[in-house]
Amino acid sequence: MAENKSYFFCGIGGSGMLPLAMIVAARGAAVSGSDRSRDQGRTPDKFEWIAGRGVALFPQDGSGVAAGQTLVASAAVEDDVPDVAAARALGLPRLTRADLNAALFNAADTAVGVGGTSGKSTVTGMIGWILESAGRRPTVMNGAVMRNFASADTPFASALIGDPATYVSEVDESDGSIVLYRPDVAVVTNISLDHKSLDELHRLFGDFAAKARVAVINADDAESAPLLAGGNVLRFGFSDAAAVRGSDFEPLPDGCRFTVHFAGDSHAARLRMPGRHNAANALAAIAAARSLNIPVAQSVAALADFAGLARRYEVLGQTGGVTVIDDFAHNPDKVAATLAAVAELPGRALLFFQPHGYGPLRQMGQELAASFACGMRDGDRLFVCDPVYFGGTVDRSIGSEALVADIVAGGGDAVHLTTRAACGAAMLDAAKPGDRILILGARDDTLTEFGRELLERLGS
Repeated sequence: MAENKSYFFCGIGGSGMLPLAMIVAARGAAVSGSDRSRDQGRTPDKFEWIAGRGVALFPQDGSGVAAGQTLVASAAVEDDVPDVAAARALGLPRLTRADLNAALFNAADTAVGVGGTSGKSTVTGMIGWILESAGRRPTVMNGAVMRNFASADTPFASALIGDPATYVSEVDESDGSIVLYRPDVAVVTNISLDHKSLDELHRLFGDFAAKARVAVINADDAESAPLLAGGNVLRFGFSDAAAVRGSDFEPLPDGCRFTVHFAGDSHAARLRMPGRHNAANALAAIAAARSLNIPVAQSVAALADFAGLARRYEVLGQTGGVTVIDDFAHNPDKVAATLAAVAELPGRALLFFQPHGYGPLRQMGQELAASFACGMRDGDRLFVCDPVYFGGTVDRSIGSEALVADIVAGGGDAVHLTTRAACGAAMLDAAKPGDRILILGARDDTLTEFGRELLERLGS
């Protein structure tokens, strides 16, 4: 699919749009696009790189949309956005990102879909790395930069261009588009409250798993229990109920180690990523690879060299004894996992959090506050700025002040400072040798730049 076609991506710099644009361009399609972030002067290096790949970039004013194209735009993009209005005036077909990705996915001979509330980007990257190490040449569609595949020429490697016959992709439940995918192997990392109610999530993930030849399901996750009854299930986890089972988890300053058990054999595993949750992610990836006839020992060996993903507990550097870490945690489950990884090692944590929207605070603010309050240790401190907002008509009546009030009521040490700059100044003023500064949040590529600025200011 995509050969000799022409696509215009509205929001081409987005974490889901960019890798998809690169995949269809590699298959011979003409690709062009626009992005509001580019128009606002945000992340210019990224857009310079995109243009350098032969992609024509236009202002998001409708000027780049032309006859013969297919418009690719998020389902959430309003009809009055100029690109959408121009495409409608020309009578162009419109696809969502998920529509196009699912078409590529479903056309593959072997399609591995990775769903779940947390960990799916990491597990997708792990599976991709295992398959690439095994010579399978997969195409991988991810929502984050996979550091094993990044280089000076491909710094934004959220896609791996490989054989179209083997397709590994994250699948998204937040907009319901998970229903579009027909997986050979379906992975569900876990289920917890995020964008939809738990009842909706159980139904969406249950249907997704039931379609697959093999469903790789978390035996340790209570909310995933309804999915475990299927006859196609391969269980992973640390409990005795798991077929691909982990044990003897040990945190290390530069990662972790544990033992993997399968079919009577045991294998010593080592990761360059911290946290028991990442060990669980590895077990999911190993189980998925085993479903594709890759021996467990081979997967364990490959994962020892897995470098992780950008913004997944990514250490940006250390200056003056203070370590700065960039992390994607933004929902209750991800925040709990990140804080658990922080707590495995000594040292105070100075946490910065930028909520990823006003809507999510209304949907899960109390659960988010509970994750922070329960996960922070004595001495840890949280600085929260206002939610990210790029324009639009969203209800902004509930903001960060309500989140911070709930965290404080739960026993956490938290403060609301309206701007990111104010939070950064406060953290730098408080930082002492041995501390870790963590930058938490999603949907904003400039968070990494913010973390690097703090690191530079620490050095000066």
